[in-house]
Amino acid sequence: MNVPFSYAAKREAMRIAGKHITTDDVIEVRNPYDGSLVGTVPAARPEHVRDAFARAKAFKSKLSRFERQQILQKTAELLRGRRASFARIISAESGLCWKDAIYESTRAYDVWSFAAQLAVKDDGESYACDISPNGKARRIHTLRTPLLGVISAITPFNHPLNMVSHKLAPAIATNNRVVLKPTELTPLTALALADVLYEAGLPPEMLSVVTGNPSTMGDAMITDPDADLVTFTGSVRVGKHIAHTAGYKRIVLELGGNDPLIVMEDADLDKAAELAVQGATKNSGQRCTAVKRILVVEKVADEFSRYVLEKAKKLKCGDPADAETDVGTVINERSAVLFENRVNDAVTKGAELLHGNDRQGALYSPTVVDRVPYDCELVHEETFGPVIPIIRCSNDIAEVIRISNSTAYGLSSGVCTNRLDYITRFVNELEVGTVNVWEVPGYRTEMSPFGGIKDSGQGYKEGVVEAMKGFTNVRTYSLPWQG
Repeated sequence: MNVPFSYAAKREAMRIAGKHITTDDVIEVRNPYDGSLVGTVPAARPEHVRDAFARAKAFKSKLSRFERQQILQKTAELLRGRRASFARIISAESGLCWKDAIYESTRAYDVWSFAAQLAVKDDGESYACDISPNGKARRIHTLRTPLLGVISAITPFNHPLNMVSHKLAPAIATNNRVVLKPTELTPLTALALADVLYEAGLPPEMLSVVTGNPSTMGDAMITDPDADLVTFTGSVRVGKHIAHTAGYKRIVLELGGNDPLIVMEDADLDKAAELAVQGATKNSGQRCTAVKRILVVEKVADEFSRYVLEKAKKLKCGDPADAETDVGTVINERSAVLFENRVNDAVTKGAELLHGNDRQGALYSPTVVDRVPYDCELVHEETFGPVIPIIRCSNDIAEVIRISNSTAYGLSSGVCTNRLDYITRFVNELEVGTVNVWEVPGYRTEMSPFGGIKDSGQGYKEGVVEAMKGFTNVRTYSLPWQG
């Protein structure tokens, strides 16, 4: 059955300090499933970006912790009440299936609600000074202050609501001002969220949303003199360009992933296969933390492969607006062609295609590939789609760890074993930011620390708690104190 979509194409405007700004040149946003026009957004030029940053820098927020908490919680409640409306936008502009779009809206509620709770928490610290012979009768205190300049936030297509929320909510909780540029592929959700924030009482100068792409905007979001911090989630190539170009600014990069799910010989194979299939195909496989490689020891590989194939065949791939669909489209046909070619390349190198590799435009079916060479492009690079690649490893845990660490990425991992000695080694030796035992690599709460190393990021963590720390300056002061 189809979800009753009533999302009509709309000519959208940017939101610059709350004002609706249009341009003659526009960018079309099209539904990846059927190519229909979902809407248009302005193609911003550098002067629009400059105006947004200047207006933000000129505004000094006086919002109390209580006032911020009220705005954040009201935003959460408004999002919950409009969950279906946001899901329609998400599905229409991204091609994600209805189930995934609804889940995205639910996650966003958590982000805003958690940020509201943390906004009223005193984040200062206090230090005694009489702790050595050199000490004095004083106490040292700290407090966290907003950045002097503006946060430049650049977000990707795969989580049009939740990824934007992870940039904006911690910034507002810490009284910062933000200029946001959502990807030109899925900008409509971000504009709708901005309107919700204004409705919730956010001073409009604290948030601007500019739309466009580098061909119209250049590097303005990266190089603006009023930007103190650039936070970016997206590809390694663009992340490294930002790091090279931004200059003397704080940089927070959350880049790609090539996350393994490791299955050892003692694992419950049915449970492990469920994690593998769901972890590789939810959100059409378009998560930096999706299962992108399954490392299974040879001893149980045959049986595990059968479980995976059985579960993958049950998934329904098709119209994102159908409530029964499990896997919608990927973001565009170009990406689907890339995945198809990578699977074909793996087969020429000895892999065995068990299921899928069917493509119709941007619709790419869940695909099971067994006996994948660990160094072929399909699993050595980040394949951002619903491919389920099985890599068979020797029964030696050291070899499993070596293969897991053999790519340039280091974001997350999942481990299927009950042996404490194995778990200890994986936690200590996997070159990743997260190790989840008996869970998919992407498991987290919206509050817990999240981030990677190597080509997955510089080690800075997201999640509301860590992002709030990263979006502030620490001011230290001391006072005479008679103990």
